[in-house]
Amino acid sequence: MNANELIATLDRLGEEFLAAIQPLADEQAIRAAQAQFLGKKGKVSEVMKDLGKLAAGDRPLVGQAANRVKQVIEERTAAKLDDLVNVAAQADLARKVDVTLPARPAGGGRLHLMTQVRLEAVQIFSELGFVVADGPQIETDWHTFEALAIPKEHPARDMQDTFYITGDEILLRTHTSPVQVRTMLTQTPPIRIVAPGVVYRRDDDATHSPMFTQIEGLAVDKDISFADLKGVLIHFVSRFFQRDLEIRLRPSYFPFVEPGAEVDMQCSFCMGKPPKLSTCRVCKQTGWVEIGGSGMVDPEVFAHVKIDAEKYTGFAFGMGLERMAMLRHGVNDIKFYYEGDLRFLEQF
Repeated sequence: MNANELIATLDRLGEEFLAAIQPLADEQAIRAAQAQFLGKKGKVSEVMKDLGKLAAGDRPLVGQAANRVKQVIEERTAAKLDDLVNVAAQADLARKVDVTLPARPAGGGRLHLMTQVRLEAVQIFSELGFVVADGPQIETDWHTFEALAIPKEHPARDMQDTFYITGDEILLRTHTSPVQVRTMLTQTPPIRIVAPGVVYRRDDDATHSPMFTQIEGLAVDKDISFADLKGVLIHFVSRFFQRDLEIRLRPSYFPFVEPGAEVDMQCSFCMGKPPKLSTCRVCKQTGWVEIGGSGMVDPEVFAHVKIDAEKYTGFAFGMGLERMAMLRHGVNDIKFYYEGDLRFLEQF
């Protein structure tokens, strides 16, 4: 085609577009019509492929015609889209609302799952005479470590992975054990407390969080024995999981108790008897699940808080409440507790 023919074709495409877009009343259809003419494979682009075949002097005339058609198409498209916006706005203004109708029901608030679990755990221990003790989340190195027989060079500090605030003296507590220390410094035996609260460690995966909730217990009195510790733990596990579950205490090392023991409970999913042909996803065929640590209070700790270790004995234990809730409710990622997703939280 020569230049005049190309210009005539472009003008005809402009008129064709105006006719095509006129009846359209949907944004998607309007944009589709625009793309049909101005897209990379649109009708205008196809015509412009012949531009290179023209004489050099004719090309500017065709280019001007093409720009004119593109401008018409773009302006008419924008005008049609503006018309849609105005029509929708007018429809909103014309809509009648009966203000006497009752409002949409609003969902009632409820306690967060971790709050429920903490309150329930405290209630169970209160049945055995334990009372709640509290302490600051920003702690000193002495209350958090040294008073618990964990000096600065002790390798057990690496297990805590601590968030320090100022130097190596002020920190975010890594466990609620400082509450035990503060209680023993201000009260004389008998002592029977539980210390629930958030703690902080440099740990982050599906079963660990940099901030999590721990509950620790401490009992100090005359003639406190390891059997007393086991009885308390059996009572808690059975009441919390609402079934008779066995526990076992495996010898382990904790600087502030001697002897120390890891606490395992009978798997609450397979009841300690995993199927032979399938794997229990909780206990991995062992029949046991670790839930915390425990032991008899080390005499060195008593020395730091001025309690006579010849006269008194005591036990301590601790466990993560998020883990207990995961085992009870089958939650497979600790982050679900803190993401604020109502689809998860409203199940509890």
